[in-house]
Amino acid sequence: MGKRQPEGPPPAPAVQRVRLRYTKRGRLRFTSHRDFQRAFERALRRAEVPMAYSAGFTPHPKVSYANAAPTGTASEAEYLEIALADRREPQALRALLDASLPPGLDVLDAVEAHTSGFADRLTASRWELRLERVEPAEAESAVRAFLDAPSVEVQRETKKGLRTFDARAAVASLEVVRTPGGEAPDRPDTTPCAILRLVVRHLTPAVRPDDVLSGLRAAAGLAPPVPAAVTRLAQGPLDEESGTVADPLAPDRDATSVATAPGPTA
Repeated sequence: MGKRQPEGPPPAPAVQRVRLRYTKRGRLRFTSHRDFQRAFERALRRAEVPMAYSAGFTPHPKVSYANAAPTGTASEAEYLEIALADRREPQALRALLDASLPPGLDVLDAVEAHTSGFADRLTASRWELRLERVEPAEAESAVRAFLDAPSVEVQRETKKGLRTFDARAAVASLEVVRTPGGEAPDRPDTTPCAILRLVVRHLTPAVRPDDVLSGLRAAAGLAPPVPAAVTRLAQGPLDEESGTVADPLAPDRDATSVATAPGPTA
């Protein structure tokens, strides 16, 4: 007996890939990745995006997600890629999708994909941690102890049980943000708040901001009295020399500029 085949014609092939940058802000930071997937697929339908679909008995739109932030974490730099059956102008597509998603899930950027290996570019993330009721001087002391340590072992419960790993090895940079007046920025009152900025390499096992907080507790006894507010500010290729995280969409922008540049005139 031959193998069953789905009825009807095969799905239209993909003719264009578009990479999108989106955010998770405010209360939407508590949206799980699965919930976001459902919301995004609804937005694709509302915006009438001509998606390319997978083959088989249960076709689904071709959407690839890259390194999603943990639930409860805000982010300014989440990425995904969609495959289209008809070509669309990326910025017009961005505006349509942004209007079809709830505020807080905001589509900030779009570029046509002319390159491969996008996920491999996401080698590090830049994070901000707001530690309410922690004096900046106390945080600075803990940061020095953490950075001076050759290794800082932390534990986390995973699907495979309790794992122990080195949080220090993943941290490319870590500092306390200070304003000229010495207070944390954007503070309406005098309640202390230490703001940390850190760059974390994407290693295996993954080291998350809460692991770095566990490392600060292990290295220096820093224990914020309330949970930290965590925001991913950027993710992309890490420049090890400068410790900066570059725009992962830049190679596609460059390739788009070359592809659309006018040819030589006769």
